[in-house]
Amino acid sequence: MDLTAAGLVSRVVRELGSRADELIAEVERGLRRDLPELWDDPGIARMAAENIADHIAAGLFGLEHAIEPTLIEPPPADLDRSRRLARHGIPLGMMLRAFRLAQTIVLDRLLAEMPRFTDDAELVSEAARHVIESAAAYVDRTSEQGVAAFQEERDRRLQWRLSMVNEAGVRIGTTLDIARTTQELADHAVERFADLVTVDLLDAALHGHEFSSEPPFVLRRTAWASVTDDGPEPDTATQRLYTCPEGSPEALALVTGQPAKYHGDAAAAAAPRVHSTLVVPLHARGATLGVARFSRHRTPDPYDDEDLLLAQEIAARAAVAVDNARRYSHARSTALTLQRSLLPRGAPRQSAVDVAYRYLPAGDRVGVGGDWYDVIPLSGARVALVVGDVVGHGIHAAAAMGRLRTAVRTLADIDLPPDELLTHLDDIVLRLSGENADHVDGEAAGDLGATCLYAVYDPVSRRFALARAGHLPPALVTPDGTAEILDLPPGPPLGLGGVPFEAAEFELPEGSLLALYTDGLVESRDHDVDAGLARLRRALTRPAHSLEEISDHVIAALLPTRPDDDVALLLARTHALGAGQVATWDLDAEPAAVARARSEVSRQLGEWGLEELGFTAELVVSELVTNAIRYGQPPIRLRLIHDRALLCEVSDGSSTTPHLRRARVFDEGGRGLLLVAQLAEHWGTRHARRGKTVWAELSDSAELPLPSFTEV
Repeated sequence: MDLTAAGLVSRVVRELGSRADELIAEVERGLRRDLPELWDDPGIARMAAENIADHIAAGLFGLEHAIEPTLIEPPPADLDRSRRLARHGIPLGMMLRAFRLAQTIVLDRLLAEMPRFTDDAELVSEAARHVIESAAAYVDRTSEQGVAAFQEERDRRLQWRLSMVNEAGVRIGTTLDIARTTQELADHAVERFADLVTVDLLDAALHGHEFSSEPPFVLRRTAWASVTDDGPEPDTATQRLYTCPEGSPEALALVTGQPAKYHGDAAAAAAPRVHSTLVVPLHARGATLGVARFSRHRTPDPYDDEDLLLAQEIAARAAVAVDNARRYSHARSTALTLQRSLLPRGAPRQSAVDVAYRYLPAGDRVGVGGDWYDVIPLSGARVALVVGDVVGHGIHAAAAMGRLRTAVRTLADIDLPPDELLTHLDDIVLRLSGENADHVDGEAAGDLGATCLYAVYDPVSRRFALARAGHLPPALVTPDGTAEILDLPPGPPLGLGGVPFEAAEFELPEGSLLALYTDGLVESRDHDVDAGLARLRRALTRPAHSLEEISDHVIAALLPTRPDDDVALLLARTHALGAGQVATWDLDAEPAAVARARSEVSRQLGEWGLEELGFTAELVVSELVTNAIRYGQPPIRLRLIHDRALLCEVSDGSSTTPHLRRARVFDEGGRGLLLVAQLAEHWGTRHARRGKTVWAELSDSAELPLPSFTEV
């Protein structure tokens, strides 16, 4: 029977099929030579070899049985391989070149075999045309299907990548906490991208120092996440400091600033069984913050270049969030340090009240505010209690708080009544607002707003005088356990100007408990001020052994979580100075009263056992009484208070303030106040509604200043 073109093709294919392994090996060698990129990754190489064998077998089978090219079924795994090539980032052009190159090699072998079976050149030519047409049709059809599957997978991968990056922007950086931000990065990557993630930040970057590109690098592990509890995990102790080994993937990433892929043993260096790793430095705003490691041990596919690019994009977003948190933490720490340095470091020595205090900064999202408290000893054994709140947050609010606290202390030092002190403080706030208005840039611009409560307690009279400027009134708990919020005239906030303040006065039983606080303690998003005040009254009346324990009860009852605003709490338990500690005499406005005053003082000091102060006290009292008789107006009153020191007070009806001056050599007067100032630990003048009081505080360390009397 004459040989036809189809028969010739079938015989050649059967002959060649017996040596299919040789043909497959030849095609593989050609692909390795012309497309070496396909063989860089072991997984891709294995898949390419399987693809070659399957396609050659399918093509030879169709030619041998004269099947129409459009009816030849490609290998079942062909479309899946195209998708895997797309997932691994193999370019589409490389896949099509592999098809054409394999087709060329197979055709060359088929055409070279045909002359062995016939000398009919026309038959060989016809068979060759048939083989070329069938091979081209088969390759075109499989290429179209592969391109469609490849592009579908590429589109899906692009959508997945975009969703990963977008989701990273939403999920990473939800707070301004560094550790939580890095943990969000680790958790996000582990869900769909990695089996194990660690994040290590440079300890120098966390403390605001410049990055040094010279090893050794000291890193702090701030986050890790794993898909399994029993996976290959490195040291997962967060906040652990360690020195990065020189030449390690992390060290190379920090030195070069470039990300890198590691496979095999290089990938498993940090954790066993890991087969693929990405190490990506964290850069933001020109600063290197640390490094993130993404590893795979359960996912079989190794990381490719597209995975590395995705890791860079996620890490870049995370780095910006970490840098934001780092900058905020530094600014918050600076503001908090400033504020704490401006708040009292301890309770001053005084006998009028026992005190306890708490200061709680606001949560991370809000920042440090301008709340403050103060305890200021005053003359006459009295004490001033202060709480205030500057509007706003941050370092400017803390600095403004420090200026106002200093102003209050200065005004308190001249013994102003509460309402007058707030009036002067209001003027100061207005001037500060004017200064801020000159700075149109930054947070300092704008009006300065503040509230303040200023109270004075006198342990001799047990009178409690106070005034408020837009602040919440204090709570009072009497010894019988009754709790109430004191009814005070409201008063406008500081900084409005032109509106007077009004003081109120109460007489308190000894042992009364006073609670002064800022609005952050009683006001929150989940309840109003009235509900907060009710909770405060209940917390203050709970049985407790000390003011510190009461403070803890109040904080626990009203602030179960991190407060939304700064909180300042000042508790004071009142004491009273009894008749045995206070002696008072009314004096006539005549010179003979001076001798009587000295005599009464000497006798009283003897009763108190303070004879060693007798000479000094008599000198001071003589000068103060003499000045009151000579320059003041009746009534004149002398008062001694036996407290931590001996307090001598002389009151008269004149409002004229005495001034200390240095007398000239031939002056007959002018040395009295100089003598008082040198003998007393402290001295001063305070004014009442009518008249004044000149006071001096004496201690047993006072000595007679002889140079003052021998100077000529």
